[in-house]
Amino acid sequence: MSLISKDGALRVAFTLNGRETTVETVTSRVLSDLLRDDMNLKGTRVSCGRTVCGACSVLVDGFPRAACSTFAFEVEGRDVQTIEGVEAPDGTLDPVQAAFAAKSAFQCGFCTSGMILLAKSLLATHPDPDRATIIAWISSNICRCTGYELIVEAVQDAARAMREGPKS
Repeated sequence: MSLISKDGALRVAFTLNGRETTVETVTSRVLSDLLRDDMNLKGTRVSCGRTVCGACSVLVDGFPRAACSTFAFEVEGRDVQTIEGVEAPDGTLDPVQAAFAAKSAFQCGFCTSGMILLAKSLLATHPDPDRATIIAWISSNICRCTGYELIVEAVQDAARAMREGPKS
């Protein structure tokens, strides 16, 4: 439960990348600023600052959310995942990350963290998406470099790898 401390700061408790976290912030603080500036999690990119580009996408309770327009207090009691929380604790890449790397599904990389999180959310809810579903799902994240083809192929490859499981 959010509480106002004696000095007027808002205390927000949530799970961040699998760890219980409590922060003190102000009511006007947006999640992207909290993550990037206060918690030094720079993988959440900010481009437009108006919920248009998708670069700042994070997962809140498993679903995409624009961190640039989500107040920090809105994640009270919620589960937040950033790109820093995607790989396994031993450093093993998530299947989506591995597929993006194998396909070179990025150029400048600015949209990549948001794309990977969108793909993870998609595959958690639709493990065998068709091409149109993938395109619709990632369309909220603008990529000015790749033309999306390699991104779509990477998501298809990740879906296949996740369905088939680890290779022996």
